[in-house]
Amino acid sequence: MKYSEEISNKLNNLLVKNYDAEKGYTNAMNNVENPNLKMFFKRRASERSQFAKELRTEILQYGELPEESGSLKGTAHRGWMNLKSTFTTNDEEAILEEAIRGEKTSLDEYKDVLKDRTLPPSIDAILVKHKNAIQSAINTEKVQEELVS
Repeated sequence: MKYSEEISNKLNNLLVKNYDAEKGYTNAMNNVENPNLKMFFKRRASERSQFAKELRTEILQYGELPEESGSLKGTAHRGWMNLKSTFTTNDEEAILEEAIRGEKTSLDEYKDVLKDRTLPPSIDAILVKHKNAIQSAINTEKVQEELVS
C-alpha cells in the first residue's frame, strides 16, 4: 500500500466518525427542549462538520477519495440515543450521557491515529486540534450534564 493510501485510509476512518458525530449532534439537538442545550448541540454539529471538511481537504491533497457518508455503527448509535431518550425520564440527561460516550470513543480514535509518528506535520497539527476540541467538548458536556440532572 502506498504511503498516501495509508494516510488517506486513517483520515477516512476519522472522516466517517465525524460524519457520524455531526449527525448525532444534529439528532440530539432535535430531541431536547432546553434552548441552551439545543445551541450547545448545534455548535458541536457545526464543529464536526468543519472537522470533516478539513479531513476531506487533506485526503484530496493526497490524491485519494474521501468517504461520503457515516457508518452503520454511527447510525445504530443514533438509533440507540433515540430509543434511550424515549424511555428515560430525563431525556436530556440520557442524550448527554450518550454524547459523552460517543465523544470518548472519538477521542480514543484520534489518539490511536496520532500514535503514528510518520504523519506529516500538517496532518498531525490538524488532528491534535481536533483531539483537543473533542476533549474540551467532553469536559463541557460533563458540566452540562450536571446542570441538567
